[in-house]
Amino acid sequence: MEENIITLVDEAGEEHEFVLLEIVEIEEGIYAVLLPHEDPEEGVVVLRVEKDSEGQDVLISIDDEEFEKVSEILEALDEDD
Repeated sequence: MEENIITLVDEAGEEHEFVLLEIVEIEEGIYAVLLPHEDPEEGVVVLRVEKDSEGQDVLISIDDEEFEKVSEILEALDEDD
């Protein structure tokens, strides 16, 4: 299986590579589930997918409360598989 690697730039301008595990659409929105490419033991990162003013997809950080909510839904979806 081919990995989907994406590069994100943080606030300090540093690039970080992630493996895109999946895109999920739930009632709360659309989320990208990512795994750090260099250090997968750090665990998954979940970012909300939104459109910018030009219609391009952008990834937005979420707070801990939203992360917990989305994580619970993702776990429930995994149990259904």
